[in-house]
Amino acid sequence: MRAFRIADAPFDIATERGRLLAQQAGAYACFEGWVRDSNEGRSVLALTYTAYQVLAEAEGNRIIEEAKARFDIIDAASVHRIGRLELGELAVWVGVSAAHRDEAFAACRWIIDEVKSRTPIWKHEHYADGDAEWLHP
Repeated sequence: MRAFRIADAPFDIATERGRLLAQQAGAYACFEGWVRDSNEGRSVLALTYTAYQVLAEAEGNRIIEEAKARFDIIDAASVHRIGRLELGELAVWVGVSAAHRDEAFAACRWIIDEVKSRTPIWKHEHYADGDAEWLHP
């Protein structure tokens, strides 16, 4: 299984987490990004994520490999949704296993920040006033 992948349907976090389990791991940290009802003072109804999937997955996997080299972690993975997502739906998940919590937390934070800044994934926010806007997450 790839460490980073794009999903066009909901996925099971427990399954993703299970792939990171290891006997040498004493810590697990994760991040879940959900669709919220507002952004910068505007009421949001839904989001549509699009991606240049091949490039996004390649860059996402590079990010995971960089995290493994940069932090003292055992494993890491991430999944990002595409398509239309309603309020409360899971948009992105990152999980990290490590011997100790400090490295797990640090790597998890670093991975989500890098995914948001480096992968070609865009979100189209649909607002309550009928307007919509494209944003890079």
